[in-house]
Amino acid sequence: MQAQTFKVRVDALREEAHGVRSFSISRVDGLPFEAYEPGAHIDVTSPSGITRQYSLCGDPACRDSHLFAVKKEEQSRGGSRSLHDEVSIGSELSIGAPRNLFRLEEGVSEHILIGAGIGITPLLSMAYRLVAIGAPFALHYFARSEAHAAFLPLLARAPFDKHVKLHFGVEPDALFDELDACLQDADENAHVYTCGPSPFMDVVVNAAQKRLPANAVHLERFKAEPQADTETSLDTFDVQLASTGQTVRVDASTSIVDALASIGIEVDTSCGEGVCGTCMVDVVSGEPEHRDHCLSKAERASNSVICCCVSRSRSPVLVLDL
Repeated sequence: MQAQTFKVRVDALREEAHGVRSFSISRVDGLPFEAYEPGAHIDVTSPSGITRQYSLCGDPACRDSHLFAVKKEEQSRGGSRSLHDEVSIGSELSIGAPRNLFRLEEGVSEHILIGAGIGITPLLSMAYRLVAIGAPFALHYFARSEAHAAFLPLLARAPFDKHVKLHFGVEPDALFDELDACLQDADENAHVYTCGPSPFMDVVVNAAQKRLPANAVHLERFKAEPQADTETSLDTFDVQLASTGQTVRVDASTSIVDALASIGIEVDTSCGEGVCGTCMVDVVSGEPEHRDHCLSKAERASNSVICCCVSRSRSPVLVLDL
């Protein structure tokens, strides 16, 4: 179960903000990219060999090229640093097909996009689509300063300028009130989409749920947060394949992905942290313990799918659609 990959060429590089670089890429074989929905991300393998997930931030209607942006992390383990330091125009990279766990909802009265820092990237692709279909939306962009705000020239001109409000240098203790003001005119059928650092998104969620139901608030995480200790999952449990009845034991030190690999069943993975959704598998029966950061509340409540790289089981046997 291997993910599709493509060889791409870097056609343009642009310094979008302090420490943020954008990469415009096209397929080496000259073919157009497949269509994708705004909010999607791709796997990008850097020259260092490390694969990371980056949101597509260009116009989804453009099939000739993809655009993604990378913030150079101070504590980079080689992914963002390699892309910044080792990639130039003409370099070739390997990417995966777009995946989307952060989609625009249909049939809502207004879309309220709230991003911080590099979190603007998936929201920008949403803004392109919303402009194209004439849907009502507002984009609130928070950054430390103008120098730290990526894609600012683009956001400051038509067709985005009339939808965008910039928020620079908002202190943490003033953030909730600022967000509350952003949402004060939201009607009951509006939806909120947020991306940025986890502490920022936590405040967005709290402010949004003051006015809107939980299922109207959508977020995209860049990386997994530390999990709280839990005693609800079993130290060992069995995973059964629905297609054959074959069973494998998963012990306390083994992931479901690794246990399945030991019997020749390959589940494709990417982030290994429960963020990207690559390893999602449908659950036929049993009760998963969800330790991911990508499933929706509805998916968690239904126990219909599991991220096999990090999640466990509360039931002795977990039957998967494999």
